Amino acid sequence: MHSSSYTRGQALPGILAQRIAILDGAMGTMIQRFKLGEAQYRGAGYSGPGSQTARFKDFPRDVKGNNELLSLTRPDIIRAIHESYLAAGADLIETNTFGATSVAQADYDMADLAVEMNLVSARIARAACDKYSAPNKPRFVVGALGPTPKTASISPDVNDPGARNVSFEELRAAYYAQVQALVEGGADVLLVETIFDTLNAKAALFAIDEYFEASGERLPLIISGTVTDASGRILSGQTVTAFWHSVRHAKPLAIGLNCALGAALMRPYIQELNRAAPETFISCYPNAGLPNPMSDTGFDETPEVTARLVREFAAEGLVNIVGGCCGTTPDHISAIGEAVGPLSVRSLQRKFFYPETA
Repeated sequence: MHSSSYTRGQALPGILAQRIAILDGAMGTMIQRFKLGEAQYRGAGYSGPGSQTARFKDFPRDVKGNNELLSLTRPDIIRAIHESYLAAGADLIETNTFGATSVAQADYDMADLAVEMNLVSARIARAACDKYSAPNKPRFVVGALGPTPKTASISPDVNDPGARNVSFEELRAAYYAQVQALVEGGADVLLVETIFDTLNAKAALFAIDEYFEASGERLPLIISGTVTDASGRILSGQTVTAFWHSVRHAKPLAIGLNCALGAALMRPYIQELNRAAPETFISCYPNAGLPNPMSDTGFDETPEVTARLVREFAAEGLVNIVGGCCGTTPDHISAIGEAVGPLSVRSLQRKFFYPETA
């Protein structure tokens, strides 16, 4: 157990009470810039410690696109991406584990590697954060738990509304294994993110609480939903306010929104969340606008545009943690940090939930 991470993780609420914290930007966008082929995903080009070239050389199916595998096969690339965000001023670095559950990795026939992926990914992020941490600016490893490609609430078959391709118990078990590995690898914070199905998120939250009870330790928790369109609802049907009330029992350090929308379209939903959860910190990391295949990042917004929009959120007193999702880069994160740095922090109406003794 990485005991020192708890001390630093529990310092985060005090930091959020004083200033706006900066989360990193997109991992996938940065990976795409390396233009990796199938051979590189299998480890070609890396001969450093723990080289995996021989291990996956004859793996029977394509692995290109399995970004979480890169923590094993190309740790140099993942470390470089983390360090680029840290150099840009990020306080919080997400592990490369968005799809590192056995449920998600089953798509690549790599479910048995999920625990190793989380453990190694957390260690890579831990080393990067330790390198950049300073007494006046600690850096935090955020263990990322993604939504999985399967949904517990919605049928995959339009002709059979009752059909499901995953159970709550399968999700819970997958998330428990992920949480355990992330914490053992050195995570300071846990983040259940890009939530499109609240039932999936509840499985993750159940697993997290189960792990906290078993280990006797608790880490700060951030929960981030995804409003998918102008309806103002997540995919499984809840409004932002309803979503908050269905997960607030987990007593998160912060509740927020990410992905799907750029900052301009996300603003009314962050405003709604600000009203619904005045006693909890708010996080927000939007996409860099709308998809644009012609741009360098695949999205419309330049760092200056994204930073200006996020600054408006901060100036309105809506947010405590800001960063970027799809299409954002270290330049976006640097610009966001500079834009919100001089602004006052969003204050809570009463004492926040965390920390709480186990």
